[in-house]
Amino acid sequence: MDQVPSTGRLVQITVTDGYDLKGFKGETPVTFIRAEFNHVVLGDSAKITVSPEGTAKYNFTCSFEFNPEGGITLYDLAHKPVFLTMSEVLPKEKKQKDEKTLILGQAVVDLLPLLEGESSFETMVPLHPVQGSTLETPRAGAKQCSLEVKVFVAEPLLTTAQILGSNLLKVTLEAAYSVPESFIPIGPLQNYMVGLQVPSHGEKDYPILFKNGILKLGGEREPVPRPKKWPIANILAPGANNIPDAFIVGGPYEEEEGELNHPEDREFRNQAECIKKRIIWDLESRCYLDPPAVVSFQKRIADCRLWPVEITRVPLVTAPKGKAGKFDKAEDESQLSFHGVAYVNMVPLLYPGVKRIRGAFHVYPYLDSTVYEKTKCLFSLFRDTGHHLIHNNKIGGINSPLSKSGVSKNLKEDKTVREKDIDGRLKPGDVAPSIKSQSSDTPLDGEPPLTHNPEGQQYVEAGTYIVLEIQLDKALVPKRMPDELAKRVKEMIPPRPPLTRRTGGAQKAVSDYHMQIKNISRAILDEYHRMFGKQMAKLGSEVDSETLEEQKCQLSYELNCSGKYFAFKEQLKHAVVKIVREKYLKTTSFESQEELQTFISELYVFLVDQMHMALNQTMPDDVQSTVSTIYTSNDQLRLFAYEAEVNENFEMAAVYYKERLVREPQNLDHWLDYGAFCLLIEDNIKAQECFRKALALNQSHIQSLLLCGVLAVLMENYEQAEIFFEDATCLEPTHVVAWTLLGLYYEIQNNDIRMEMAFHEAFKQLQARVTKQKSTGTVVYVEEERNIEASLGPWGTTNNFSATAIKTGAPAGPQATISILDGFLEESSKIYPEPQEPFLTVQSQDPNMGQKPSNIFFKETPAKKEAPKCQDSSAFLPPVSYGIVQPSTTIFMETIRFLMKVNAVQNPNVWGVKGHLYFLSGNHAEAKACYERTVSFVVDASEMHFIYLRLGLIYLEENEYEKAKKTYLQACKRSPSCLTWLGLGIACYRLEELTEAEDALSEANALNNYNAEVWAYLALVCLKAGRQLEAEQAYKYTIKLKLKDEALLAEIHTVQETVGFGNPSF
Repeated sequence: MDQVPSTGRLVQITVTDGYDLKGFKGETPVTFIRAEFNHVVLGDSAKITVSPEGTAKYNFTCSFEFNPEGGITLYDLAHKPVFLTMSEVLPKEKKQKDEKTLILGQAVVDLLPLLEGESSFETMVPLHPVQGSTLETPRAGAKQCSLEVKVFVAEPLLTTAQILGSNLLKVTLEAAYSVPESFIPIGPLQNYMVGLQVPSHGEKDYPILFKNGILKLGGEREPVPRPKKWPIANILAPGANNIPDAFIVGGPYEEEEGELNHPEDREFRNQAECIKKRIIWDLESRCYLDPPAVVSFQKRIADCRLWPVEITRVPLVTAPKGKAGKFDKAEDESQLSFHGVAYVNMVPLLYPGVKRIRGAFHVYPYLDSTVYEKTKCLFSLFRDTGHHLIHNNKIGGINSPLSKSGVSKNLKEDKTVREKDIDGRLKPGDVAPSIKSQSSDTPLDGEPPLTHNPEGQQYVEAGTYIVLEIQLDKALVPKRMPDELAKRVKEMIPPRPPLTRRTGGAQKAVSDYHMQIKNISRAILDEYHRMFGKQMAKLGSEVDSETLEEQKCQLSYELNCSGKYFAFKEQLKHAVVKIVREKYLKTTSFESQEELQTFISELYVFLVDQMHMALNQTMPDDVQSTVSTIYTSNDQLRLFAYEAEVNENFEMAAVYYKERLVREPQNLDHWLDYGAFCLLIEDNIKAQECFRKALALNQSHIQSLLLCGVLAVLMENYEQAEIFFEDATCLEPTHVVAWTLLGLYYEIQNNDIRMEMAFHEAFKQLQARVTKQKSTGTVVYVEEERNIEASLGPWGTTNNFSATAIKTGAPAGPQATISILDGFLEESSKIYPEPQEPFLTVQSQDPNMGQKPSNIFFKETPAKKEAPKCQDSSAFLPPVSYGIVQPSTTIFMETIRFLMKVNAVQNPNVWGVKGHLYFLSGNHAEAKACYERTVSFVVDASEMHFIYLRLGLIYLEENEYEKAKKTYLQACKRSPSCLTWLGLGIACYRLEELTEAEDALSEANALNNYNAEVWAYLALVCLKAGRQLEAEQAYKYTIKLKLKDEALLAEIHTVQETVGFGNPSF
């Protein structure tokens, strides 16, 4: 054997054994194996007789030379397998000189593992029978005949650096659907071809060609899964055409990356893929990309974005014997026909972690100007290099273009010969310059530019599209793994440590005992008061000892009979056990009865002493004063804080938010609410701290991650922001808002490709949601009645929210669109905090306000939510001045008008928001009508709290005190707060119902004793009731809290002068 050059390496293929074999003649046929690679015979094995069990030991080794500088290269290893053809040697008959052989089957050995860094591998490959072979009927008890093959190289063909930097591109052409009607299966045979180019060596391109498409008339859908096939002709065994473990599986249209993946395309694609004519290829072609080619491939996608995939057909004509001259003349007149092109968007391959795109792409006529405009490509793979390049790569090239006659002639000559190398590939050294080099303004020599293509136009008229899959072995842009993102988040925000465990001890045990004594003593006193309270009230302090003793006996009897005595004992037992264990350290059994009695005596004395100490500490305080406190729940605190925000009383709002945090520091929602409030008042540092504390409590919480990302952007910590957003999309890939925020982040970073990826994914998830809702019918959200404090707040979230989806048989119309939009923006409102600047500024028309505009913030669409940050111009909702003043006719009023037109007139939310817009613009008459319309609905609006408050305020302004009283009473029943009770108190005071007014104002004062207006009206009530001390105290707090309503203060002074008291300064 000749010595292998230093740059070449031998690849050895060894066939060791065959299993479950059988032949044409007898049970023990004589067989041999022929190995072929790249259309070259590598050798034949010895003739081996198959055993009766169907096994044969070949131990046949052959090899070929791998040389990256020429000859067989990595590109050949990527897409060309080794073929092992088994033949049977038939016995010689009489007078027969040569042996006859019959081919039994073919096996295919894929050499792809060599490109993955392996130096050797073993595989069991099936032996596919040829047509008519005895192998088509396997032996009894056998599945399929097979060959055991070993592949070996002395050292790996690729270094570690090459393996890490290289990639493998797989392009699968499935079919072209809805082809023109002029494509008919009868008549001259046609070769349907598709081609595209990928970068290979530097500036050169590697063409990928798919030939011999099969025209079908349609009538049924192509089955899935179906195997992918080798793009190699002249494979003898039909089963050997199939690539092992490679299948076309299809999938939903909506998940594709192509052009016909919208719901409106579904019907057309169903018809095209079931009924209309199609051309089927089902071929997969591979291309090895070395590290420089990977870089070029990635840069090319970023520069060109759209890649041309050409389609055409060429007549197949067999030359009759002895008539070559006539054939040449006929072929000279043949032309490239039906030349079309599909524009494949390759940008998704630059998305992080994306390794595969599959989709349907429209076919358009190939026009030079259009192709150059879209792809910057001046080179046609089929037309400009000549058809002969498709077959053998021998003649011509882009640097020396041939004329059409020369092209046709060479094509004819090549087709008259049986082709050996017709696997649809060009040699890298013979190809044209890359697309990059074609982007110059210098046109190619040769054929004039194609400006009219009537045959290609038939593709557009027929709606032709090709289904193509492009897959990489490794993503061009690596994606951070969820574990890595979680680790980075944990490094930035360490998880909050769990609450410290409660440690016990002697002092803690005694303290618990004291607490139980106090609780039991209170319970006994309550029982005593229940039994003898009225009797003691009559006797007063004149109670003799006999009466007390009798009461004691009756009390003991009642406690024993009712079981309360035993309940008290059980209640005290745990505290006593803790004292025994913690103070006396007794945890084991006593050794003697005497020791037990001694310990019990000692314990009894201690417990009695401690009981007396606890009673002496408790009884005096309980007897002297019992201060009643009004407990406010966390939901109430949330409502109060929200009201304070609306009033722009940010100090009071901060107090309420902090109170919630003190009560439940481990509640994640409390931190988010307070963070949103801090964001509202532009305290970004504190907001960031709140959101990070929330994330520390639950590092998988999507809202916390997104808000941390938003704050990181505001603080210009862009690297951290990307980690937060990416982690959110990894944890919940269907979250529309998460993808949208990630897209906005990439837009800030001017990363157009990733921005497109994020927005595309957001739209895809939103479209999936819309499709799901449409599939279940028209969905209308009916919000059931619920506590307003559970629905208000800067997040738009609800604790007790319930929405019933009512399915109707009506077609999807405007109302369905509104409902879908509501659902999407409702989720958005859960993520976004209140904007720091107003979306809408409305010029006030109230003459008493001068030029101070009011401000409204929208956290959801008008069809769903009212304005949560409505700044009122009243005493309840003081105005805020901003520099931007716009007319009242804004996009929001236009939205309201649009919703009224699309049958949203029965939506109470629309009327509520419309009322807010009129109220803020100073048109209280129109606001009153809208609010009354909203209240009249059977189904309440989303946020009735401020609708009641503002409607009641308008009634007070118009002196309709009875209506104001009823309105505020409804608000107090639904969501009581300081403002609702205050409004009720004002209405009752104006109606001269002083007792009811005082009760309502007392409730308001109990909920917030820092409201100066509450104290002012309490002062008026006390003045009218003639209670001087209370009137002076209320007036003192009114002045101390700096009442801003001058008219109300003047009214107090007038009443004080009338009654002659109430102002200590007189």
